[in-house]
Formats: sequence, C-alpha cells, structure tokens
Amino acid sequence: MPPSFLIRPAEQGDGAFLGDMVVEAANWHNGRPRPKFEILEDSEHARYVWGWRRPGDEGFLAVSPEGDPVGAAWYRMFPREEPGFGYIGTGVPELIIGVRPIWRAHGVGRTLLQRLCEHAAGRGHGRLSLSVGRGNFAQTLYRSEGFATVRRGIGRDTMVKVLH
Repeated sequence: MPPSFLIRPAEQGDGAFLGDMVVEAANWHNGRPRPKFEILEDSEHARYVWGWRRPGDEGFLAVSPEGDPVGAAWYRMFPREEPGFGYIGTGVPELIIGVRPIWRAHGVGRTLLQRLCEHAAGRGHGRLSLSVGRGNFAQTLYRSEGFATVRRGIGRDTMVKVLH
C-alpha cells in the first residue's frame, strides 16, 4: 500500500513549521509538555530553526494529501563554539526530526529519515549525527536505519550514521 503522504524539499518559508517540529521533538516524553514559547525561547532548541535556510541547511517535509505538513527532517551545521545537542565535530551535519503525533507509526519518520540520509550522502557528507532522549521510542527507528550510539549523556544519547 503506498504511503498516504508526499515528501517535498523544505523551503525558506517552512521555518515556522520546523519550529513546531522542534517542539514535538522536545516534548517526546509522556510527561507534561513544555509550551511552545518556552522551548523556542530557549537557545538550546531555537538554534535548530533560527535563520532557517542558511547555507548548508537541508531538509524535507512530509505533507498530507490535503497539503498540510505533518512531519519534517532537516540538518544543520554547527560550529564548535556553538554546538547542538548532537554535535560530534566540524563538518558533520546534525539531524533534527519531528512528526505530528497523529501521524506517528505511519512510516513518516522513517521515510523522512531515509530521504535526508540519501540527500546528505549525495551532498558528500560522510556522517550524520543526532541527539535523542534516552527512552525515546525513536531510538529503535534510528538503530534500524543504521545509527549507532557514540556518546551517552545525561538523559540523552548522541547517535551517528556513517553514510555510504
């Protein structure tokens, strides 16, 4: 059965939706969700969308048949002086992914992740990194797509995929 969503490249005007996906990613646990404004005012999270579509930013959106965005995966490069949660080194893009809750477990995240990894490899990147909260069900997806834990932190792990 074909997927009930389409994938398209992320565009300049998608920054607000990417912000929504940062909030989804930050609120992955079943506890009390943090409000959007609180997450996006925090530079640790806001760095993933500030000035979206700067040189080196790449990504994809999953879109419902009605044209509504339902998920996104993108990557950014961070300097050593201002690393992201999953920073492992200069020149290694850090992946961010988020999917609206109602669209989870429908293949959206996997499809976005595969498309972004293929794209990154095509751009000459040798690796992609990400940070994931320990206990997040997405860890199973990442492992199944070839990501391995390279650093364990307080409550979160950094994972890397070697691209072929």
